[in-house]
Amino acid sequence: MTEKNLQQPETPPPKVGLLTIFWAYFVVGLTAFGMAILQKLKRTILNNRWLTEEEMNEGLAMVQLYPGPIMVNLTTYAGYRLRGTPGALMATLGFVTPSIALIIALAAAYFAAGSLPWVKPLFVGLEALVVGVVFHVTLDFGQRALKGRIHALIALGAFIALIFKGNAALIVLAALGAGALFLRPQAPERQKPPPARTAPPARAGWRGWSGIGAAAAAVLAVVALAWGLGNTLGHVALAFFKIGTIAFGNGMTILPLVQAEAVDAGHWINLHQFADGIALSQITPGPFLNIAAFIGYKTGGVWGALLASFAMFSPSFIWTLLFSELYGYVRHIGAVKGALAGVLAGFVGMLAVVVLQLGRVGITGPAPLALAAAAFVAVRFFKIDLLWVMVGGLGIWGAAMLAGVV
Repeated sequence: MTEKNLQQPETPPPKVGLLTIFWAYFVVGLTAFGMAILQKLKRTILNNRWLTEEEMNEGLAMVQLYPGPIMVNLTTYAGYRLRGTPGALMATLGFVTPSIALIIALAAAYFAAGSLPWVKPLFVGLEALVVGVVFHVTLDFGQRALKGRIHALIALGAFIALIFKGNAALIVLAALGAGALFLRPQAPERQKPPPARTAPPARAGWRGWSGIGAAAAAVLAVVALAWGLGNTLGHVALAFFKIGTIAFGNGMTILPLVQAEAVDAGHWINLHQFADGIALSQITPGPFLNIAAFIGYKTGGVWGALLASFAMFSPSFIWTLLFSELYGYVRHIGAVKGALAGVLAGFVGMLAVVVLQLGRVGITGPAPLALAAAAFVAVRFFKIDLLWVMVGGLGIWGAAMLAGVV
């Protein structure tokens, strides 16, 4: 095949019904847990022949260049490629709806049952499991993100800044700036010509851009509404809008920002409730960041959960629409790659702070320490799925409670 043929526009994907897109992603959001989400997303796309595997891989590379939860961004990208902004909306809604509904139900039960005498001892075990899992995530993420001395220094700086109560958003921005300045690829790499067909084709035209503009206007309208509320619920929504706008990576890497806003600054939940929210988010399908619904429910009931969820996911929705159009222009810019490397290194240091603070409240004795260590070993060395670690660990802890061992 000649270079000319490689660079010709692809055949447009088949026109797929919006309800078909919604239902396909609803099924994924209802049945996929943890890392299996990516496999289910790809299988849904490829089995229906909506996009090619190359296009899916291009999308996966693209969604890591801007803020937001990667799996949700990938869902939005695929929907946008199929049917523009309406397709992106249907795909995203389908994917996040099941997990948000489930976490609202779990949050209602959790806060209603908080006064029962057996609940607090049970959640001591759950919090210990969370400490072990998050410790593993921090080490695993650090091995992938810390590739040199500068990466390590950025992580250390973020760790120290957050330990001393630095503003989490400013820490993220500082890590972005440091990465852009000091972690750019070497000049020979930047000078390589980009290979043919490495960027998703844009949907150029006034209809595509008008759809993006309408979506952005809707998000800004809700931001204005949250600002106008002037109460706790409004502050919660604004905090999650900020997190969704600046937080890179997967759900776990975004945890430091959630803790900084919800626990340290807003005091909307305490550290015990934060750890329990992480655990409940782990045992529900779909995207991990449905913890936003958990916190929103605590401050404003069902409407609070829905508003917090919208605030968490809508900024990255807009980012995805924009990058789907502009990706080919920015992906080879060295500063962009360096900024991404810097912010991910910063998140390693911030995650380490989360581990320390969760450990302080979750490890209350030898039994919780043993359970946390067992969870760590199970996920790190035996590669057991997080869902089964949480469910199995909680079952073991409950049995120990009934036996009077703990």
